[in-house]
Amino acid sequence: MDIENMKAFVSVAELKSITAAATKLNHLQSNMTAKIKKIENHYNQELFIRNSKGVTLTKDGEKLYHQFKKILFLWEETENIMKKHEEKLRIGTMISIGGTQISQALNKLYQTYVNLSVTLKTGSTEYIENQILLGKIDLAYTIGSLKNNNIKYKKVAIEEMVIIGQGIDRSTIFEDYISEKNFLVLSDNCLYLSILRNICMNLDITQGEIIEVGDPETLLQFAMMGMGITLISKRIARRYNIEQYLEVPSPFRFVDLYLITRLNHEFKPIERQFIELTNSIDEMKNI
Repeated sequence: MDIENMKAFVSVAELKSITAAATKLNHLQSNMTAKIKKIENHYNQELFIRNSKGVTLTKDGEKLYHQFKKILFLWEETENIMKKHEEKLRIGTMISIGGTQISQALNKLYQTYVNLSVTLKTGSTEYIENQILLGKIDLAYTIGSLKNNNIKYKKVAIEEMVIIGQGIDRSTIFEDYISEKNFLVLSDNCLYLSILRNICMNLDITQGEIIEVGDPETLLQFAMMGMGITLISKRIARRYNIEQYLEVPSPFRFVDLYLITRLNHEFKPIERQFIELTNSIDEMKNI
């Protein structure tokens, strides 16, 4: 069993599609199918269930997937150590994404690499993209994109947006509630403010003042105190045990989460490890 076959199996399992996995790994679909068949023959059991929409793992396939993930992580670690790659990460994220999944990934890497050096930039989508283009960081997670031709975007998840504020219950009418309310935002150029403005424009709603807070926890506290309303992901609301919120109208409800890099950036082993660790955390996968 070689590393390339393991990568093929993991990609098919995660993408739930042989075709998509072949595209990702630059293989012919026939070659990818042959790799999967070779693994199934090696273990003499069916590892995928084929259907019209793609493939899903069997119970035995799930077991093998988790084992292969462990092996691939160890392989990346070995490559990094033996080839003496620089133990350096230069990454970025938006404040509104929340740092739990990133901090857990970094904690794991710090346990592995005692000399790990990390540069972390946080800010708006515009700021993070500029940091990528200026070469200050090498990869980042952003909500939404500016569609810059010099940046490579990979969609990794979706955020579902909700409105939070004081006094929301099941009988609350969306348009009536947000009318003339102050907008609590992290900064005046954040994507969430643009979404709120577009909602008001689309629904012909009068907006209140814009209040920049800068700190996510303070922003939530101010919203629950009644100083205004704020737009956050349902994931963040649940993390802070906020059970009463307003669902955003469907045209504005979902926002893409991207992994971004400069064009032609080649991931170092330690960067691939960071991405794999981040993706393996349930919170990120369930955004």
